[in-house]
Amino acid sequence: SSLNERKGAEMTRPAPFRSFRLDKSAMADKKVPALCGLKSVPELTNPVIISDVHLAANKPKTIMAFLRFMKNVAPRFAELVILGDLFDYWLGDDATPEADPIIAELKLYSSTGRRVLIMQGSHDALLGADFAESCGAELIADQIVIPVNGNPILFAYGDQWCVRDQVRQARRAVLRDPIWQESLLAQPAHERAAVIDEALRKCATENEAPKNPRDFDVIESAVAESARAAGVELVIHGHTHHPGAHVNAVIERWVLPDWEFDLTETSCRSGYITFMQGGRPQIQMM
Repeated sequence: SSLNERKGAEMTRPAPFRSFRLDKSAMADKKVPALCGLKSVPELTNPVIISDVHLAANKPKTIMAFLRFMKNVAPRFAELVILGDLFDYWLGDDATPEADPIIAELKLYSSTGRRVLIMQGSHDALLGADFAESCGAELIADQIVIPVNGNPILFAYGDQWCVRDQVRQARRAVLRDPIWQESLLAQPAHERAAVIDEALRKCATENEAPKNPRDFDVIESAVAESARAAGVELVIHGHTHHPGAHVNAVIERWVLPDWEFDLTETSCRSGYITFMQGGRPQIQMM
């Protein structure tokens, strides 16, 4: 799907899973999700990288595709890196889409000595420490430099570089604001969806959406500025749903594919990024 088709996607709430509950007293001692991301983690040796899976109860075929991936593909790699939007909607770790099958697969993967690294996206910005702990994952900050076999790479969700999309930037600022998150998560879980939807609608009405479809995409100069500040020459991100290898850009940039198996029989798509023996990335479409 194109970016301008998806610009209001966070406002559309899919059919919810059954709720699962975590200990609220334990949550009280946790940081809000916006402050939970690790800014430094050990290097990666043989990672498989995905993003924008958008798991939701009304996407059963996508859920099954992800579970097949966890069984048949992910075990071939030492690390699973998820760069945002694993879930299509997330109301907080204490009252979220019923993620037990997903948690079980991630926990099984990490329990074998492999690593799971998860970054928050725009649809699941409220993923927090309890979820990460439940599946044995490392919750990583958006924009983090991690060496892959000695080669430093900047990993990011990607929407921060859509700088000409004022609605997108306003939504990002709200969803990732620690004070807003603290206030939201203090409310009863059944009231949070309406609060989120209202905040996102306000962002849409108070800011102008781009008229040129290209302006919904990331801006190369913004990517280059972040990469130079981080001291890297290669960036991997998701968000745009436009997979590709921009090897001739100012900064080499690899974009992950999204996952979709439930729209039509002919629209099924998914994929991931891995690294070849020489250390070069490659996109594998499924």
